[in-house]
Amino acid sequence: MYLDTSIVRSAKGVTYSRVLLRTSFREEGKVKHRTLGNLSDCSEADVNAIRLALKHKDQLAALLAREALQPKPGKEGPRLPGAPGAPGAPSGKERAPHFTQGPAVGAIVVLRELAEALGIVAALGDDRQGRLALWQVIARALEQGSRLSAVRLARDLGAACVLGLPSFDEDDLYANLAWLQDRQAAIEQHLFEHRSAEVKPSLYLYDVTSTYLEGEHNALAAFGYNRDGKRGKKQIVIGLLCDEQGVPVAIEAFRGNTADPKTVSAQIAKLQQRFQAQHITLVGDRGMLRGPQLKELSEAGLHYITAISKPQIETMLESGTLQMELFDQPLGEVLTPSAFQPEAPAGTGTLPEPPETEAAPPRMERFILRRNPVRQAEIAANRLSKRQALEKSMSGLNTYLAEHPQAKVSTAQRRLEQRLKSLKLSKWMSVESQERTLTLSEDPEALEEEAKLDGCYVLRTDLSAEVASKEIVHDRYKSLGDVEQAFRRSKTVELEMRPVHVRKESSTRGHLLVVMLAYLLMQELGKRWAHLDLTVKEGLDRLNTYCAVEVAGVLKVLLEPRADVQSLLTAAGVTLPATLSGSMSKVATRKKLPKNRPARIK
Repeated sequence: MYLDTSIVRSAKGVTYSRVLLRTSFREEGKVKHRTLGNLSDCSEADVNAIRLALKHKDQLAALLAREALQPKPGKEGPRLPGAPGAPGAPSGKERAPHFTQGPAVGAIVVLRELAEALGIVAALGDDRQGRLALWQVIARALEQGSRLSAVRLARDLGAACVLGLPSFDEDDLYANLAWLQDRQAAIEQHLFEHRSAEVKPSLYLYDVTSTYLEGEHNALAAFGYNRDGKRGKKQIVIGLLCDEQGVPVAIEAFRGNTADPKTVSAQIAKLQQRFQAQHITLVGDRGMLRGPQLKELSEAGLHYITAISKPQIETMLESGTLQMELFDQPLGEVLTPSAFQPEAPAGTGTLPEPPETEAAPPRMERFILRRNPVRQAEIAANRLSKRQALEKSMSGLNTYLAEHPQAKVSTAQRRLEQRLKSLKLSKWMSVESQERTLTLSEDPEALEEEAKLDGCYVLRTDLSAEVASKEIVHDRYKSLGDVEQAFRRSKTVELEMRPVHVRKESSTRGHLLVVMLAYLLMQELGKRWAHLDLTVKEGLDRLNTYCAVEVAGVLKVLLEPRADVQSLLTAAGVTLPATLSGSMSKVATRKKLPKNRPARIK
């Protein structure tokens, strides 16, 4: 929309001015104009006012808010509620605007800006489902819970006016989880390309965890190795793929009885086909990257960094491949031919043998050795603590035998031996009885053999020394701690992946994707607030105290925040807008609280 002005001079020398309010549009590839009104009879002041309004039409809300807060002529200060000339105390025919407390918007604005900077907003899209998915991600970062609690949170906070949310209830959010699952590959691909627009990472970290379920009806639930120590609980298995900086790239759910190594093939296909990564090195722990998985990686042209188990170390020491003296170095290294050599093509026997050519060099493997003195001291202290606990048990049994002459010594000895076995001290300690007294005997040579590998570990990789030095290999394996931290924060600390309040497979996968995207926001906030003396959760709670101000029940004005809130905004790199133009859409839960709930907590 614009003003079309022209001056026409007649043959008699009379000058006419014409002012038209017009709009332009495109029809069949041609630009056309339509006249909306003739403003030629308006005064010059009115025309200039309309022209100014059209020029600043995007800032009208802010201009109106500032005008409302301007002091009246002859008055001091803004017209705040309760003051002379303010709402509730109108003067004459003029009515002052009415000010009310608006919704809490500080944390939502910050998380929305971070989501846009990380590419999450663009990956989810700006349609109805994309906005609902964005709210699920932000709600997970603010307050963990079910889809029902996310609806209640949106009702209490200013989610609708900040994110432009449509009307919705918990059923819409459950359907949105299935929408997320259908588009998970595209969303992860978009985020990967956003982070790796210039250089794609060549090293990826992968780890697996599990989370137990309270219910019995989840589509992926099954009994398996329970890392949470919850006997009798079904679980789901979760695989998280991160780049070398510990930033999540993809997340996947498996049935609860899926072994860790069985999840690796899916990650290899994902890296090669979806992310089209080149010169890939996968880092995984010793329980996941075993012989079959290492062979699969080698055949696929991928590299690996992993560790070997203690029995494997002992076998290599017995064969002479490794020597104990190497553990005394800061980082020892041994180079051996790889067990996964490329297979030579089999001859048919009908053609003459090809001329002899220089054979390709065999594929090599490197073993990086180190003894961690801190871990060595921890293991020794743990062994001493177990021995002291065993001696305490023996003292109690001896006291009982002395006070009860009819008690059997063999029974007490058998109980102490079971205790010895449960503490895993039977390799170098034994129980003996003399008359009615139990004693512990120690085998020094067996103890020395048991403790010789305390704090020792061996890394295994097929990367050449020219590509990665032993220090780099060691540091990259230690980066697996970033994935473990992501699991720890996602499962229990901040995002509370469990309990899983869904049953369908699509909803479960969508829920895990929401948790991963929320972790990206929390991880980025943690980096930006690292120099501040607070946790990310404390910072978000403080931002939630910042509320908008509603003018005349419509306009939402953002006033200048107090100093502590402004410091969080500055550290996060977020600038608050002057106003919020979005409207508060209808947000209500279909499921209501029971009417017969207790009036108070007893």
